[in-house]
Parts: sequence; structure tokens; C-alpha cells
Amino acid sequence: MGYVAEGWGVGELVFDGETLVHSAAPSASSSLLLGEDRLGERLRAYFAGTRDDFLDVELDLDGYTPFQRALCEALRGVPLGETVTYGELAALAGRPNAPRAAGSFCAENRFAIVVPCHRVVAASGIGSYGATGVEYKRRLLELEGAAV
Repeated sequence: MGYVAEGWGVGELVFDGETLVHSAAPSASSSLLLGEDRLGERLRAYFAGTRDDFLDVELDLDGYTPFQRALCEALRGVPLGETVTYGELAALAGRPNAPRAAGSFCAENRFAIVVPCHRVVAASGIGSYGATGVEYKRRLLELEGAAV
């Protein structure tokens, strides 16, 4: 199912019942079918500037290792408007010597926005943001009021 975030594009949501299985941040190039959904409405509002931490959204974490689950929990605990480095995220998840693993987790994040990997930055600066690019990440951080 898709949702439109004005000025951002069309995003994707995949559910198993009430459990979120996958989400993709909106992009201008998407051709998804649109549907009405409570989370889609919340995401539209988020992209319009409403603050929402999405902590009540149940995620399908089947297949995640205990460390990946810890990274997910730690990342969801990073407040709106704040950032952490990959090393800090790894430490929050209990493995301070695993910043690369934290980076890999973020790169493979299938819960865009709900698990806010855009709040993780490199120790030397903003860092990358996959196929959507660093400017998209910068725009998300500015939307949340983070210093970038």
C-alpha cells in the first residue's frame, strides 16, 4: 500500500495484519497503488511537520539476530531532533566495538522512518543515506529540527 507525502513523493507500507513488515520512505519516482491506512496518515502528517516517534508501531522482527533487535530498539529510542554516530548506536545496543555492524543494519533497514536510521550520522559528518542520498537524509533531519 502506498501513501502520499506532499513535497516528498509516494511511500510504501507492507503489513501482516497490524504488524509492519516493511516501509519505504517516499520518493518522487514511486508508482505504488495508494491506499488508506492509519500509519499512512501518520506518515503523511510526519512529512508535513507533525512530530511522531512511531514507537507504538509493531514491527515484524522475525529473522533478526539479538544484536539487530537491540540496534532496532536503541535506534527507536533516539529522540526526534537528535542524532547518534554509528559507534554510539552500537554502544547503545551493547556492542561498542561494532559500529560497522550498526552501519550495515542501517543500510538494510526495512522500516524507513519508523526505525529512524536517518538519525545515525558518521563520526566525521552527516554520512550517506543509501539510494535516496545524503540530501534526503539532510532534509529528514531538518524536518525533525536536528542540527545538520
